[in-house]
Amino acid sequence: MFHAFSEAVQLGRGCVRILLTAFEPYDQWSENSSWLALVELLKHRPTNLELITRRYPVHLQRMQEKLLEDLSKPLDAVLHLGQSPGASAVKLESVALNIAGCLEEQGSELPCLIDAAPLAYRSTFPVGLCADRLKEHQIPALISYNAGTFLCNATLYLSLHQMVSAGASTQVGFMHLPLATEQVARENLNLPSLPISTLATAVYSILDVLASASKTAGEQVA
Repeated sequence: MFHAFSEAVQLGRGCVRILLTAFEPYDQWSENSSWLALVELLKHRPTNLELITRRYPVHLQRMQEKLLEDLSKPLDAVLHLGQSPGASAVKLESVALNIAGCLEEQGSELPCLIDAAPLAYRSTFPVGLCADRLKEHQIPALISYNAGTFLCNATLYLSLHQMVSAGASTQVGFMHLPLATEQVARENLNLPSLPISTLATAVYSILDVLASASKTAGEQVA
């Protein structure tokens, strides 16, 4: 499915530069579906799209250091990927909160990611268009209003804050992926999943939306 789709779309009309990130395995998970999807995508890497790919550590301070370094580069868009065990659809996150930690662990004391910064930011992705594009390719998708309160949320919030503070027009968004079917089979788990090829197709289709939007914006500025 992914191979056929990658030949059908036309990505990167012009030189569009996108930061694409995923996470390393964590807790009981020996693999992370976000990274599995990114690796699969790179087997059919878009030839006319400049991708900067990263795998971030599951550690807030180290992740933040690497993220801020990556965001210092000129970028047209930023797409972060994360794993969402138990999800049956791709989730396009629409809101990021200024919270640095897990609600369950912090109780009533919720430290901020950035002091004196806004409580929340909205994703600058066209999340509705992205969801529609995924559904066109028969990939279950939904718009989510809760990216959690730890690393996935932090990655989205910090990226949005950096771009807003810099006055940049760079689009920033986060996409949570279900577990990969191959993960579930290897671990003998009874959880919702999608094949790695389908996850990669989902990422590819969103990159296509971003590339088209970035190209259109560039033409309007010119």
